[in-house]
Amino acid sequence: MSKSNEMAKERTHWAEDRTVLANERTFAGWMRTGMACVAIALGLRALFAPFEPDWVPKFVSSLFICIAVFTFWAARRQACATLKRLDQHDAQAQPTLYFTILSLTLSLASLATGGILLWL
Repeated sequence: MSKSNEMAKERTHWAEDRTVLANERTFAGWMRTGMACVAIALGLRALFAPFEPDWVPKFVSSLFICIAVFTFWAARRQACATLKRLDQHDAQAQPTLYFTILSLTLSLASLATGGILLWL
């Protein structure tokens, strides 16, 4: 293999490694977006607690909790699919199990928060 072909192959490997790492940063960004939805749900519930009828702020808060859970699982799905398409060279990606565990944990915590908001 010629020197220029070797260099091109090495640059391609680096590009794939950068994409693997960018995939993890994107996943983390979507996790933050989901957590922001939970924070909005908490804020809306606190801000509009005296609102009548009381089911309206509960309903709107519940919508944001549902959006958060959807965001967690959509991010997991996309991150796993992207990682499956790429080859890792020098960069070591997080296992897809980590994406699943984090999505599951944040979903359960968000649903518990939503349950408390409905109960109050």
